[in-house]
Amino acid sequence: MKALAPTSEAELAEMVASASEPLRIMGGGTRPIGVPVNGQPLTTSRLTGVTLYEPGALTLVVQAGTPVEEVRKTLAAEGQRLAFEPMDHRGLLGTTGEPTIGGVFAANVSGPRRIQAGAARDFLLGVRFVDGQGQVTRNGGRVMKNVTGYDLVKLMAGSYGTLGVLTELALKVLPASHHTATITLSGLDDTTAVAALSRALGSPFEITGAAHRQTADGPQTCLRIEGFEKSVAYRAGQIQTLLADLGAAKVETDPDTNTTLWQDIRDVACFHDGEGDIWRLSVKPSDAPGIKAQVDGAEALYDWGGGLVWLRVPQNTHADTIRAAVNAAGGHATLIRGNRAGGAFQPLSPPIAALQDGLRARFDPRGILNPGLMGRAA
Repeated sequence: MKALAPTSEAELAEMVASASEPLRIMGGGTRPIGVPVNGQPLTTSRLTGVTLYEPGALTLVVQAGTPVEEVRKTLAAEGQRLAFEPMDHRGLLGTTGEPTIGGVFAANVSGPRRIQAGAARDFLLGVRFVDGQGQVTRNGGRVMKNVTGYDLVKLMAGSYGTLGVLTELALKVLPASHHTATITLSGLDDTTAVAALSRALGSPFEITGAAHRQTADGPQTCLRIEGFEKSVAYRAGQIQTLLADLGAAKVETDPDTNTTLWQDIRDVACFHDGEGDIWRLSVKPSDAPGIKAQVDGAEALYDWGGGLVWLRVPQNTHADTIRAAVNAAGGHATLIRGNRAGGAFQPLSPPIAALQDGLRARFDPRGILNPGLMGRAA
């Protein structure tokens, strides 16, 4: 079925208002997460362009369908960046196309720097979107401030197009770092590695990446430090001393090597090849190794100091096995790759489910925007 591809917000609003069947909302189509939606595809990929960029105010206003790479290049030309470091799901999911900035915020996609800078939603200042009745709504502004009333900006981040179709976003951006160093320890088991990451994150030396991964050369525990050259060198030395009891740590300062290493962690490159279902777990770091150990045949990449676990398991591993282990620890589990017909997202408690249903009834009373995507297949 050919996708609807509006070129303006007004055209999009008209398409939604006149829709007589469910709509499968997407940006670049690179993140098919959740239960597959049976409906008319509608893409925002033609709503592109920077509306306003004020480098001195660290503010960018951009159309939702603008490719993420275009946004990165625009910011890089002014020595700035998206501080929350959104991952690219294409390698993990085997998709093509171009990730869009609207898709990033619709899924609240954040990378390794989240532990220091915050999540994608923390940088969203304002939004424009079309609700399920075809009405255009604006919320927020172009400066960071406290608000009263309903904060639709935060509500739209992570709603996966179920409450409205994003058309424009106002973002806070930050200066890019001058220098980067990665401190790497080799050969640690999962429990020791997560404890080491927690120790470093608890120090005053401002870690901007903390991950543990398996490589062809064995396990690597990686800590990233960014900033001015002398500060980076000093803090890297302090971290080496802090973790000296765990073995000799290597310090990498080559920019290209560091960029590749953290992109691989960001995009979970170690799971791009090969079979298996992929789960994304959000748990207390100290619980992460124990949860992984309860799942037969599981492989793990630990990010955010162990608070984010990417788990690869044999195909069709029963979801209840994973959810039971995660639920017992008070965490959340999302099926990213695999048979998602039974549901991909963490089942909600009855009060939260009722609140979610109420919001959808308000923003999409006809139930046409990505129906069922965040639940179970009918």
